[in-house]
Amino acid sequence: MEDTDVTTETVTTTASTADVVRYPVAPGHRVNVRSGPGTQYRIIRTLAYDVRVPVYCQKPGERITGPYGTTALWDNIADGEFVSDAYVKTGSDGYVAPRCS
Repeated sequence: MEDTDVTTETVTTTASTADVVRYPVAPGHRVNVRSGPGTQYRIIRTLAYDVRVPVYCQKPGERITGPYGTTALWDNIADGEFVSDAYVKTGSDGYVAPRCS
């Protein structure tokens, strides 16, 4: 993965300060953000083109095929908001963040 593909920002939470990496969403795709890890969950919003998203934690869910392969991994990008990892360029087929509880 090239250095220009990700950025790091510091996010302050009530529990502690953590480094969160922002990853680019697949170019040319407006990705649906869902309330859980699968297409059966309601759409909360749709991401704009060419955005970067933080990945706070990840969890398994519905298997999805997208520009970055086929995966059952879903990325938590905000409280109660998930996108399929198949649409996020993390540079890995596996976990890049802690598992969601």
